[in-house]
Amino acid sequence: MSMPLETADHPERLRRVCIEPLTRVEGHGKVTLLLDDHDRVQQARLHIVELRGFERFIQGRPFWELPVTVQRLCGICPVSHHLAAAKACDRLAGAAELSPTAEKVRRLMHFGQVLQSHALHFFHLSSPDLLFGPDDDPAHRNIVGVIRDEPELARRGVLLRRYGQEVIRVCAGKSIHGSGAIPGGVNKALDNADRELLGADIAQVIDWAEDAVVLMQRLFEAGGDGYRRFATVPANSLSLVRPDGALELYDGGLRARDRDGEPIFDHACDQDYGELLQEQVKPWSYMKFPFIAALGPEAGWYRVGPLARVNNCDFIDTPRAEAARRVFVAAGEGRPVQSVLATHWARLIELLHCAEAIARLLDDPDITGSDLLREGAPARSGIGVIEAPRGTLFHHYEIDADGLVSRANLIVSTTNNNQAMNASIRRVARDELDGHALTEGLLNRIEVAIRAYDPCLSCATHALGQMPLAVTLERGDGAVVDVLRRDPDGVVRRGAADAGSPSAESPA
Repeated sequence: MSMPLETADHPERLRRVCIEPLTRVEGHGKVTLLLDDHDRVQQARLHIVELRGFERFIQGRPFWELPVTVQRLCGICPVSHHLAAAKACDRLAGAAELSPTAEKVRRLMHFGQVLQSHALHFFHLSSPDLLFGPDDDPAHRNIVGVIRDEPELARRGVLLRRYGQEVIRVCAGKSIHGSGAIPGGVNKALDNADRELLGADIAQVIDWAEDAVVLMQRLFEAGGDGYRRFATVPANSLSLVRPDGALELYDGGLRARDRDGEPIFDHACDQDYGELLQEQVKPWSYMKFPFIAALGPEAGWYRVGPLARVNNCDFIDTPRAEAARRVFVAAGEGRPVQSVLATHWARLIELLHCAEAIARLLDDPDITGSDLLREGAPARSGIGVIEAPRGTLFHHYEIDADGLVSRANLIVSTTNNNQAMNASIRRVARDELDGHALTEGLLNRIEVAIRAYDPCLSCATHALGQMPLAVTLERGDGAVVDVLRRDPDGVVRRGAADAGSPSAESPA
């Protein structure tokens, strides 16, 4: 069974509109719309149009290479993959528990990652839509326009991101693709010079982060019902939480709540994710569609990321972020906040939390300790779960007797949000585009909905071996000579594909 507007009847009779490439997101993707003669939207789909295949080509590699190797998935959120892989490899190496120094250095690295990523997304990628509106001239609706009209805001965005990158550099050795986390711990702690360097600016960073929360709260409240309704789809929520229910970004139990905030499961062990979640493959996207197993694919899809995390947690353990969370929760009037544009608000609350958490860790003596590594009885399977900036991230590895990877499975944040993003663009198509002659501003509303999720499309392309694929042989004049199709069941078929086949809507 398809979701509404997922699959049109007789697509060959409809007019196709393509938004390609999606702008101000990481990676490459597109949206296709199918419209009838009356400009009624009959189908809307988000497509991922690139393939990386990390799950396959790391097979046969020594597991201790993984934390450094897999972070090459992305230059925006490499620390998330670095740490998720390291957590999985801790289990392979038998390090059931890290030293306090190792765990706190990793946490510091992760807070720097989330801070810099959230700053990049809000100030550089999303603020033009929020400040100027989706119908603004695209020549102005960009970061250059922000620099010209709001120079102080743009400057703060650059400096906040730079600070987060410095935190990563100090912890990992490099600001991008560092090597600080290793199986069983870390390869370096901070020294006093590092602490003084980062400590010099942290008070200013906290103040700027709090100002950003206030700005986004003001924008959201000024947007009124239009902001609350835009692209909004009630969804289940999934995230990690601490044992006491606090917001947790590095390590915790899995909590899922339904669209009304009622529990589906709580404090579930992340090592049991395979029993809790399943993945569906559809013939028109390289990105998989995860769902909560107990609810099935139709009702079990969910949202991850800042909106899910702030809705799911019981409190935030840093004072300014907790005060901001209480204001945010009050906007829901006793129910989870489901507005997609409220994701920006939640994102900045997390940015503030990360700044406060960095300040707290810089005052912790463990951060300069010398106990860096732990080891134990090796295991043949390891799972690492972390809250990446965009949401819950799963790395699962199995190794053979020689320590070589025999199987890998990654469920990245954007993949977890796949169905939610598709549902949001269909809501926009239905509310804003249906029956109207399409303009640049109307089409930009589709992108605004997608950008709210801050998708990392490069990270989300991991369905190798299950995805549909079409290879077309053409003559020089463009005439089709032959077509080979591999369908989701893995069967290869010969012959021209019809409009409903994988090749007709395949991102290949």
